[in-house]
Amino acid sequence: MITIEGLTRYYGSNLAVDNLDLTIKKGEILGLLGPNGAGKSTTLRMLTGYLTPTAGTIKIKGVEAVDEPETVKSFIGYLPESTPLYQDMLVYDYLMLMADIRKLDPLKKKQRIQELSLLCDLTDVMHKPIGTLSKGYRQRVGLAFALLSDPEILVLDEPTSGLDPNQIVEIRSIIRDIGKSKTVI
Repeated sequence: MITIEGLTRYYGSNLAVDNLDLTIKKGEILGLLGPNGAGKSTTLRMLTGYLTPTAGTIKIKGVEAVDEPETVKSFIGYLPESTPLYQDMLVYDYLMLMADIRKLDPLKKKQRIQELSLLCDLTDVMHKPIGTLSKGYRQRVGLAFALLSDPEILVLDEPTSGLDPNQIVEIRSIIRDIGKSKTVI
C-alpha cells in the first residue's frame, strides 16, 4: 500500500530524515518511535504531502506522492500534532463545515457525521463549542475530521500527546477499532 524509498529531508543544512526505506501493508497499524527531533513528524508530513522530500520517493497505492499530491491526499486522513480547530464552533457545525470543504455528498454527510460521532464517542458533545471541550475530546473531534472522507489510510501525529491516562486508553481503543478496516500510522 505504501512504499518509501531513500526518503531524505533537510531543513537548510540540518538533516531531519536520512535515507528512510519503509513498506507498509494494507491493514497494518504502524507506530513511529524515537526521541524528539528524530524526524517522525517530518516523515509524516512528507507522507501526507504537506512537505516535499529533499530526496527519495513515496508511493501510495502505486501513485507517486510528489507527482500527484492531490490524488495521494485523497487516500489519507491526517491528524496533525496540533489539530486546527475552530474553538467557537459547535462540534456538529465544525464537522458539517469540514464535510462541505471536503465536498462530501450532501445526502451522505449527516449520516457520516453520525457514524463518526459514535465511533469517536462524541455524541454527548456534538452541540458544545469546541473550545469548552477537554483536550481528549478535542483530539476526538480532530480524529473525526481526519476520518470524514472515509480514507483508506489514517496518519496520526502524536494522537495521545498531553492526554491523561484514561483519555490515552480511550484514544488507543478507538485507533484499534479503526485499524480493523484501515491502515493506521
